[in-house]
Amino acid sequence: MRQRTATLVSAVAIFAALLLLWVAIIRVFQIPPYLLPTPAQVANAAQERLLSLFTSLGITAAAAAGGLAASVVAGVLIALVFAQWRWVRRMFYPYTILLQTVPIIAVAPLILMWVGNSTFSVGLIAFIICLSPVIANTTQGLISVDRNMIDLFLMNKASRMQVLLKLRLPHALPALFTGVRISSGIAVIGAITGELFAGSARVGVGGIGYAIQYAHAQLETDYLFALVAAATVLGFAFFFAVMFLEWYFLRQWHESARAPEAE
Repeated sequence: MRQRTATLVSAVAIFAALLLLWVAIIRVFQIPPYLLPTPAQVANAAQERLLSLFTSLGITAAAAAGGLAASVVAGVLIALVFAQWRWVRRMFYPYTILLQTVPIIAVAPLILMWVGNSTFSVGLIAFIICLSPVIANTTQGLISVDRNMIDLFLMNKASRMQVLLKLRLPHALPALFTGVRISSGIAVIGAITGELFAGSARVGVGGIGYAIQYAHAQLETDYLFALVAAATVLGFAFFFAVMFLEWYFLRQWHESARAPEAE
């Protein structure tokens, strides 16, 4: 408990120090508000447009969550196929790396042109950027089972499906959650990237990506900072939600989810 309290206090202290540094830089260099607003101005802008901020946050959260969830389902299914048949893994696994190496900002306009400007297309962009880490980590977890454990299952006449579901899949859960943790942050990035190109059906109403463009065009720098802060909070929320699920499913048997002993 003391360790957690100390961690929380140190985090709050660092955050407060960064805010003070922010204000000091503005005052020392006399930076105008349209270039760099103060934290108070950012807070006021967020408060004045709180409804619009939450609307944009909800639209982006829905697209990012849908893309992330779809990537987990598809990634696990693909990883199961890769783990079962080595020749399939050797043929197709390198192509999954292309999903990570191709710049999403270059692919997003094509997806929007083919699918249309909609929440589905934005979620599809988030899905593409999230898929590769899930496949890579889950596949590695599935094929890294100790050979002695596999032989033990086979000695007890376990079927191939039983080995997969009762040995390989539980063994791969920590690796799966590692991939989902990576994808949870970039899901928000993918959704915002899609929204930057997708625009909105109504002027001034859209996801965070569209709202960022709209605020930039109107020179509302204080609200622009508020949108960036909201996107950051959304990414943290996704990340900590995945961490909670990881702790919930692994806390009984895996070392990574157990509380560290006091030093």
